[in-house]
Amino acid sequence: MTDVPRFVRRDLFGGRGEVAISDLLGADAAPPFTAVLDCELEAGGRVGVHLQEHYPEIVVCTGGAGWVELDGARHAFAPGQMIYLPLGSTLALECAEGAPLRYLIIKAALKA
Repeated sequence: MTDVPRFVRRDLFGGRGEVAISDLLGADAAPPFTAVLDCELEAGGRVGVHLQEHYPEIVVCTGGAGWVELDGARHAFAPGQMIYLPLGSTLALECAEGAPLRYLIIKAALKA
């Protein structure tokens, strides 16, 4: 296994703060999966509301604590919890103060 490059996005989808992202799947083919992203949102940060337009997703909390806003409803988000986002859903993430929020995003293509 090689080192996975990490890139940083700031104020993602109109949010605030930095999100460090590693694409664990990279260029490898693994149908129906299109991406596996290891993400870390800085303490007090927020990923703004965005629409699932291209791929359904599963988001799994792997560390820290915060909240998810799924289709306008706010829920606590802690390690071991997951959410499913079908196409057409909206999502926002917010990290509590103190420690980064870590989560894994798994995207998959729908069968035609």
